[in-house]
Amino acid sequence: MGITSALVLFAVIWWLTLLIVVPIKLKTQQDMGTVTPGTQSGAPEIHHLKKKLLITTGIAAVLFVIIAGIIVSGWITVADLDWFGRGTPAPR
Repeated sequence: MGITSALVLFAVIWWLTLLIVVPIKLKTQQDMGTVTPGTQSGAPEIHHLKKKLLITTGIAAVLFVIIAGIIVSGWITVADLDWFGRGTPAPR
């Protein structure tokens, strides 16, 4: 795995993890009972974004090490994921 593919893999894992972590313990304006006029009631009031970014980075790093290790070791290859036989030539 090259450095570019490693960075792309980490970025994809990081963003997917962030999308899972962000809604956890999110308090909206409606939950707090203080809806500011002109805003949506579902707008975040308390979000703990800095803490969530650190948690996301830690989880993504662990997942990256596991997934990159599997890819680099060759335990699972692209040929293993060829479920429909597209990589094999058609019989004549």
